[in-house]
Amino acid sequence: MGCESNSDEDQSSDETPLLAPTVEGKWLYDVTANLPNTMYEFRDGTRYTYYSDSEDFSVEYWESLNTADAIPGTHEYTFQNDTLTIDLNFGNVQILPLIFECDGDRINFQDPESSDRYNLVRLGSDCN
Repeated sequence: MGCESNSDEDQSSDETPLLAPTVEGKWLYDVTANLPNTMYEFRDGTRYTYYSDSEDFSVEYWESLNTADAIPGTHEYTFQNDTLTIDLNFGNVQILPLIFECDGDRINFQDPESSDRYNLVRLGSDCN
């Protein structure tokens, strides 16, 4: 299954309301970013960062990590109205309008202060 959507499945019904996409969960950079050793986890208003010091970048490896494995230092975040705001500490705040794709498993970030664009893909999805 890729990022293509099936229009029959996309139709909402009274029995199955569509859920709003969320940033909660574990995210990797998409393959074009060439950063396979970094994962972010957004959990209950806190962003954790993980680095792999091995060559194992498998889903199983990343799934085995928990917050005790994250690097020291976390960042508080809020997500409201399709905008992710991350407190990078010491007065630095990153405000990122974002677009969800691939049924909510890919996030496109565009920092209005930067020309850099990057995507994150939900861990375990096939949206690369």
